[in-house]
Amino acid sequence: MAADKSITAGIAGRYATALFDLAEEQNALDDVQRDLQTISSLLEESADLVKVVRSPVISRQDQASAMDAVLEAAGVGRTVKNFVGVVAQNRRLFALPGMIRAYNELLAQHRGEVSASVTSARPLSEAQRQKLSDTLKQAVGRDVNIETSVDEGLLGGMVVRVGSRMVDYSLATKLNSLRLSMKGVG
Repeated sequence: MAADKSITAGIAGRYATALFDLAEEQNALDDVQRDLQTISSLLEESADLVKVVRSPVISRQDQASAMDAVLEAAGVGRTVKNFVGVVAQNRRLFALPGMIRAYNELLAQHRGEVSASVTSARPLSEAQRQKLSDTLKQAVGRDVNIETSVDEGLLGGMVVRVGSRMVDYSLATKLNSLRLSMKGVG
């Protein structure tokens, strides 16, 4: 098997491992990663697409057709389109975001990189991503593959997860800590 047991545990890990093995056979690891990033971006941008992916009411055929049309319009390659089609036919689209994360972890492990999940209040610019990547590389001693997401509820700052470690620099957490400390004063 191409991966470590902790990554491949669960539905998402098993599907991601199968996709990783297929992409490795086809020498298309980077192409598949780009296509998966496209899907991830589409899911972040469209609440309607998230409903299609998560809804148990929508038939598997309708889910597969909708995803095929969206992926065709987005220019996603055949390997990933076929993969998503299989996932839809098996009624596992709800796990697609986890599959994408697991694939990225497998790819990072294959490259000798460490995966980091970064949640920020606003999208990071390319310069900010690069600076964060350099800082994390210095901290962990290896290349870092950064997966970003946006949570406006953080108000400002970011939450960084590298492996099992989490560093929370968000304004929301700092305000909450201040609120709790103020309760003890009064």
